[in-house]
Amino acid sequence: MKKISFVIPCYRSQNTIENVVNEIRDTVAEQNKTADDQYDYEIVLVNDCSPDGVWEVIKRLATDDNKIKGICLAKNFGQHSALMAGYHATTGDYVVSLDDDGQTPANESFKLINKLKEGYDVVYGYYHHSAQHLFRRLGSWVNKKMAEAIIGQPKTLKTTSFFVMRKFIVDEIVRYPHPFAYISGLVFRATKNLGNVEVSHRCRMEGKSGYTLAGLIGLWANGFTAFSVKPLRAATYIGILCAIVGFIGGLFVVYQKLMTPEVPIGYTSILASMLFIGGMIMLLLGLIGEYVGRIYISINQSPQFVIRERV
Repeated sequence: MKKISFVIPCYRSQNTIENVVNEIRDTVAEQNKTADDQYDYEIVLVNDCSPDGVWEVIKRLATDDNKIKGICLAKNFGQHSALMAGYHATTGDYVVSLDDDGQTPANESFKLINKLKEGYDVVYGYYHHSAQHLFRRLGSWVNKKMAEAIIGQPKTLKTTSFFVMRKFIVDEIVRYPHPFAYISGLVFRATKNLGNVEVSHRCRMEGKSGYTLAGLIGLWANGFTAFSVKPLRAATYIGILCAIVGFIGGLFVVYQKLMTPEVPIGYTSILASMLFIGGMIMLLLGLIGEYVGRIYISINQSPQFVIRERV
């Protein structure tokens, strides 16, 4: 009998997480009733220091059902670190990640698992029609394009927060010890055997997304600087380009002065060039500083997550 581990990071989901848990229970029970393959399961709920009463709900659920594990983090470490904490506690052959707000269709989990049985290591659900608002859809599109360019995401792959992995992929992911966890980056460096299956996308049961514009930018920066040196290489190319442009501009100024000595060299063009080059230097220094800062934090062994309590 195969075992499925469902990992759900919880934040501001006091009124929704029990519905998601009940849907998982009903889905597995229905599968065991109608299919030849029988499955055991566990549900790992990770409280990412939510300001509402979700931890009390998790403790009650775990007390009533021994298939539910609860983990309470000491502070808000973010969705990806919460997933890492949950992965450390899993024992299943397949590990399914999904959201706590009901948007990801838990009742379609076996679509992903059946696709996984075709030989894939990881299968992502994707949405033909997304229920997210325009800002989140735009952010997801930008994230996809940057991931394709920087961390090697296949162009045909559509990633979401609803996906299933084989246990050996999870075992490889949890070996990552540093504080800047980015699940997609860890998956892409572990395997290229990735699949997709279409699932439905629902509206949130209540509330709104916890990701702000600053949060999305921070997530992108985390993933792209933690798992690729391509931004540094791009900085090198930008520096070369600026040097070429500056050299050509210098030749043009000399030529102009030799051909028409009476024409004064423009103050505006010099100032614009200085501002452009200075801005590029500061941008590239900031990029290098981001890498150096992450190295420093990693050397100081900043924790990926800290568990306050388990149930």
